[in-house]
Amino acid sequence: MQPLIEQVGQLCQEALRQIQEAAEPVALEGLRVQYLGRKGKLAEFTAQMGQIPQSDRPAAGEIINRVKQTLTAAFQEKQTSLNSQSLSRRFSFDITLPGVPRPIGHLHPLTQVIEQVCEVFEGIGFVVVEGPEIETERYNFEALNIPADHPSRDSFDTFYLEGGKYLLRSQTSTVQIRIMEKAKPPLAIVAPGKVFRPDAVDASHSFMFHQIEGLLVDQGVTFAHLKGALDLFAKRLFGKETKIRFRPHYFPFTEPSAEVDVSCLLCQGKGCSVCGRKGWLEIMGAGMVHPNVFRAVGYDPKKYTGFAFGMGIERIAMLKHGIDDIRLFFENDVRFLEQF
Repeated sequence: MQPLIEQVGQLCQEALRQIQEAAEPVALEGLRVQYLGRKGKLAEFTAQMGQIPQSDRPAAGEIINRVKQTLTAAFQEKQTSLNSQSLSRRFSFDITLPGVPRPIGHLHPLTQVIEQVCEVFEGIGFVVVEGPEIETERYNFEALNIPADHPSRDSFDTFYLEGGKYLLRSQTSTVQIRIMEKAKPPLAIVAPGKVFRPDAVDASHSFMFHQIEGLLVDQGVTFAHLKGALDLFAKRLFGKETKIRFRPHYFPFTEPSAEVDVSCLLCQGKGCSVCGRKGWLEIMGAGMVHPNVFRAVGYDPKKYTGFAFGMGIERIAMLKHGIDDIRLFFENDVRFLEQF
């Protein structure tokens, strides 16, 4: 039995030395298989137990098990050490150094203006709603009191889809009709979104642009309420010194109707090249909801009155930021967009 004890002891010392010298997890695993595997060196000693006298077998088995436990613990300790070293190499940096900032994007200038306009009206009780961009003639024309012979219903002024049953909406007033069909007064909404018209693209026109339409319906609503709401809007969006004026106009869906101007943002109404020496800049159309629109959605025009308004977001953004070409909003030129 003595030779077996000496051989097992030598094997243990040699294995411990090689374990300490192992520099990679792969090498360490090879040593583990070499010494502790099913066909490893320690298993060879276990196979020799039959050659040892019966009385010495318990002591020999105890020695072999003790060596096995020692080597197993050594392998585990070395494995933990190698894993820690690998992690340190992988993430070797000074945690006290300041981080590298990533560039942060921001909202498109048109989106910024949409949110600013909606925020103003939300502050006085309006609710933001949306609707589909593909519409029918009922919502885009008929329910808005636009007659069949109106020029805007011609294919030169509206994008009709194949078959003519549907079209791309030319105004977000369509959302007003959809909301009134589902809800009863009182209601106050603003509807932002894209609209489409087959206009030739130039510095002031685009075949796709953005609008915000507003609607308020209740009993006893007057033109004075409309003026008060738009005056507050202009002052909150453009500044407290901003003034507004109404000019008589015609829209099929409102009566009376008006174009709404604000005092020039650059010359404060004194007259400059931007406002054509007039001191005023047009920003939207507005008016009292036409009784025929109420009839189209089942409202009693003798009981309810309301006002509506609509503005082009690109127009507002151009005035607000002094931009002279609408195409800049859609060219995705970072040099332009990063200014906002």
